[in-house]
Amino acid sequence: MSKSIILIGYMGAGKTTIGKALARSLGQPFCDLDWYIEEQCQCTISDIFKERGEDGFRQIERNMLHEVAETEDTVIAVGGGTPCFFDNMDYMSRHAETIYLQASIPTLIEHIHISNTKRPLLEGKTDEQLAEYIGHSLEQRTPYYNKANHILHIDTIHLQEDIDGYVEQIKQLTQK
Repeated sequence: MSKSIILIGYMGAGKTTIGKALARSLGQPFCDLDWYIEEQCQCTISDIFKERGEDGFRQIERNMLHEVAETEDTVIAVGGGTPCFFDNMDYMSRHAETIYLQASIPTLIEHIHISNTKRPLLEGKTDEQLAEYIGHSLEQRTPYYNKANHILHIDTIHLQEDIDGYVEQIKQLTQK
């Protein structure tokens, strides 16, 4: 059995961008857990939060994580909070190579600004408020993130060659 690769990290770290490129390079399927949840539930994650609250969403997320992590040879990007609930981090590391895409707060803020993804928790915040929010969140999440099999520091992703460089580093880390 060949293990999948699961990318973890804070929102804006580049999990989806790097994950898609890595999957292409390896000739493997790519799965973004948030997209998978929305497809299976036929509604947005925001709607799930509204209907079932965070606890309800986290239970769905855990169940869907178990579905996708069982697949072989897949590159998977999970939500920023996924590793921090239940036994998700330990489970992911048992079933896949886990890689923490670690980025600085300024890099995360820049990526969040560049991204066209709606992030309801961040709407209307100034850069200073964003930095404070992200710093507080990272303080809570880093102990979970640091349990990953590998840690890869990510700088700002401006060019395709930046992405390609990270893909090559991940392939070296995972011997793929």
